[in-house]
Amino acid sequence: MGRVTERRKVIRIRDGAVTSRPDTLVAEEPLEIRLNGKPLAITMRTPGDDFALAAGFLVSEGVLANAYDLQNIVYCAGATVDGSNSYNVVDVRTAPDVVIPDITLERNVYTTSSCGLCGKASLDAVRTTARWPIADTPPVRVEPSLLASLPDRLRAGQRVFDRTGGLHAAALFSEEGELLDIREDVGRHNAVDKLVGRALQNGDLPLSRVILLVSGRASFELAQKAVMAGIPVLAAVSAPSSLAVDLAVETGLTLVGFLRGSNMNVYAGEDRIALQAAAAQG
Repeated sequence: MGRVTERRKVIRIRDGAVTSRPDTLVAEEPLEIRLNGKPLAITMRTPGDDFALAAGFLVSEGVLANAYDLQNIVYCAGATVDGSNSYNVVDVRTAPDVVIPDITLERNVYTTSSCGLCGKASLDAVRTTARWPIADTPPVRVEPSLLASLPDRLRAGQRVFDRTGGLHAAALFSEEGELLDIREDVGRHNAVDKLVGRALQNGDLPLSRVILLVSGRASFELAQKAVMAGIPVLAAVSAPSSLAVDLAVETGLTLVGFLRGSNMNVYAGEDRIALQAAAAQG
């Protein structure tokens, strides 16, 4: 799968000088996710880690909880009119004993690279389907200075962003600040799904002792994905939405926004942040 970037002609204007040259752009293509042979969702994504993306998406939908729930994931052959494989359709087969929630009848799921899932169900649906209540996880204490160091490390790991300038990223860090995994995509929600899907495939769910850091803002959908994966701390370099804060308060998720340098806003779950250390440094 070498379609992460593509080349396009661009006209550049710099200080009045006009030149023509090829430019490297991040690839964006649709991915249809089928569940046991039935169409479920379409997401706009950067090709790569498609199986992990599909698995992570199904974790957030309450379908998968561990590697044993997953029988296999395959690209669908003959996905185009001429019978060729576009590598844009995957079929996720669950184990025979997996109970499938009634998600296919509720809505025709369509996601975009900018806003994620459109028409997401209510907070009650997330609360009732979460398998690992965050409030019940072992205590995690994070120093503000550690959080402050993470955005630079996230940025340093964005290899495709360096070539295109058009990609979001999400990363998992240990409570000691060790970078555990990082994924890039045109959509933050896809990058998170790729992280969670890889964790499911590796048998690492729930992610009860990690920090999830995302580029850009923290939407309700990202908070929901953190909750469904058992992640106790979600940090973003930009603002959270009001619904993301509501969900964090409801579930006990620690939500940090505007993480820039030594500055940050803690919107929920402040018990996991060592505020005394921050006050002493101030």
